[in-house]
Amino acid sequence: MVEASQKPSSPVVGPSKPRLWRILGPGLITGASDDDPSGIATYSQAGAQLGYALGWTLLLTYPLMVVVQSMSARIGRTTGRGLAGNLREHYPNWVLQSIVALLFVANTLNVGADLSAMAEATRLVWPSCPTWLLVIFFGALCAGGQIFLEHTRYVAALKWLTLSLFSYFAVIAVVHVPWSEVAHGVLVPRFSQHRDFWMMAVAILGTTISPYLFFWQAAQEVEDTKSHPLRAPLRRKPEQAKNALARIQIDTLVGMAFSNLVALAILVTASATLHAAGHREIESAAQAAEALRPLAGDFAFALFALGIVGTGLLSVPVLAGSAAYALGEARRWPVGLARRPLDAKAFYAAIVVATFLGASLTATSVNAVTALVWVAVINAFVAVPVMGLLTLMTRNKRIMGRFVVSRHWSALGWLTTGLMAAAGATFLWSTLH
Repeated sequence: MVEASQKPSSPVVGPSKPRLWRILGPGLITGASDDDPSGIATYSQAGAQLGYALGWTLLLTYPLMVVVQSMSARIGRTTGRGLAGNLREHYPNWVLQSIVALLFVANTLNVGADLSAMAEATRLVWPSCPTWLLVIFFGALCAGGQIFLEHTRYVAALKWLTLSLFSYFAVIAVVHVPWSEVAHGVLVPRFSQHRDFWMMAVAILGTTISPYLFFWQAAQEVEDTKSHPLRAPLRRKPEQAKNALARIQIDTLVGMAFSNLVALAILVTASATLHAAGHREIESAAQAAEALRPLAGDFAFALFALGIVGTGLLSVPVLAGSAAYALGEARRWPVGLARRPLDAKAFYAAIVVATFLGASLTATSVNAVTALVWVAVINAFVAVPVMGLLTLMTRNKRIMGRFVVSRHWSALGWLTTGLMAAAGATFLWSTLH
């Protein structure tokens, strides 16, 4: 029987899907949404400005992402609450409110920058359409999908949208790439005392390890237990732990690998084309795609632009949704995309507010790529305390019961937190000197 507070569910009819595709869910969607227009701009700017010099950061961030996202998913699946719900129950209120406020502001800025990038990319192929109309259209489409689509079908749509990121693998296949230089950039770390180097390094860390991803994956694990009648939080049904934790591990490993491979493809494309041609600065969100046209042809240009729109349709709902989950749990609102809009008015209102506040920011004169990169830098600093709390929560028996993570896993969590803090500190030092 469907609960009154949930949207009616209907079975998905169709041919059986490969087992791996059925296993993949929150981790794949989270990983793919990480390569949002903010990420695309950041990786493109890093490649254009520094060539392959920061390729090693994407090798470094893979295990770090797996650790942090697995912890987030484990908290949601074990407790039946999202991150904000657990913070509310077990930590001082000022900690919760500070983190939720920073998350909401950062996500709203990110939504605005992403919507602007999507509009600019669309205008490359449809120049007669006004930017403001495209921003409103994409904002309404993203918010409306979350409000009106039944949850399981909406999640299925998000999973299919992850395939739009394959366009970046197609782009890299049609440009000339010096693979020996790529291998050197990925396998041999290089460092510099220059401010721009560390700003881009911190931006890459901030856009790959972003707080909204933690909140989203934990929340989707909670939604997963609500959408499947036989599933329950592990603290209530510990016998489900073996299969549940194995699924989370596979989902997260694949999702984060996909995310970083796409990021590397974007960085390599920008390095092989823009940097090689002496094009060091990207002045608009669409310029990364537009600059490819004379260097790699119309096909690469069109695929790059398509990827910006496709991943924006995936990431904007994740950004607005994670902000709404965090705010709703902090305020003790009924939350969840499985609920009917009338049964979770404040939660859905928060999604709409975050989306359209972000859209309103596109009316300002701030350069879109500059905004995207700075949002990534802000995310890097916000992520540090959140990751510290994640690591503490996953070792807390009052929260996790018998499913606390091992000391080795906890050590990796603290290592990730420390590396992010060190990168941010180095950026501040290079800025002040």
